[in-house]
Amino acid sequence: MKKVLHLDSNHPVIWDGLAALGFENVADYTSSYEQIVEQISEFDGIIVRSRIPIDSRFLNQATQLRFIGRIGAGLENIDTHVAQSKGIYLAAAPEGNRNAVGEHTLGMLLSLLNKLHTADREVRQGLWRREENRGVELDGKTVGIIGYGNMGKQFAKKLRGFDTTVLCYDIREGIEDANAKQVSLSELQSEADIVSLHLPQTPDTIGIINQQFIEQMHKPFWILNTGRGSAIRTSDLVNGLKSGKILGAGLDVLEYESKSFTNLFDSDNTPEEFNYLINSDNVLLSPHVGGWSRESYYLLSKIVFDKITDFLERQ
Repeated sequence: MKKVLHLDSNHPVIWDGLAALGFENVADYTSSYEQIVEQISEFDGIIVRSRIPIDSRFLNQATQLRFIGRIGAGLENIDTHVAQSKGIYLAAAPEGNRNAVGEHTLGMLLSLLNKLHTADREVRQGLWRREENRGVELDGKTVGIIGYGNMGKQFAKKLRGFDTTVLCYDIREGIEDANAKQVSLSELQSEADIVSLHLPQTPDTIGIINQQFIEQMHKPFWILNTGRGSAIRTSDLVNGLKSGKILGAGLDVLEYESKSFTNLFDSDNTPEEFNYLINSDNVLLSPHVGGWSRESYYLLSKIVFDKITDFLERQ
């Protein structure tokens, strides 16, 4: 019987759907990488979020593997080159949580500009500081979106209700739409009051926000990151916050996250820069939940299942 290994718990729609297609579902949410590699040759499919890296060694052992379903937007935990060379079908679902990410990004931005997170905390402590919590309006600002794929486009769509200028930068040409004008990175740096990152993790995006980028921004700016934490060098971010060049930061992802995204640190040592972030009133943090809505919980699994079904029907 055909078998699928589920390495993470997901919405039952994918489990039930694969069973209806004649697969035996096997759940293993706790075994180590080494233990999984020893048994992976038995399986025709894998369903994974991020707990186990699907690297070349793993794939070379997976001699029967036909497909990998990644319940999420990106494929950075999978060696895609090796998988494709072996004819293994890869299914991810950036469509599944793009709306959640767009809403979360907008929520972070409005909270930062209006100091809602600090005002709430102070009122709970009996402090009534009106002048100190005077906000800044989003209308009239220029928003620069770096990475104009599913997530970036959805954030731009959410901004349509505001009187903003929206610019986008992406390595792909010709992707602008009615919601954003595509520009060069230097033009974005010249015009933007707000920078929002919606980038996958690739060798080119790691550390893209660094001291040089910050210095090349023409105006003090707010920054948002709901993509991958590796895009920002935290030490340079902290220096930008200290200098006032960065007015505030909304971070759903952090450079220090474990590769599985399930823990903040891989070690017990808390970086000095992180201590600065958690003590800063102009920094808003959330635990990589931008795409983690109740609605996306279903959609991510349903979309991956539909893509796997289409693949199997074409065989």
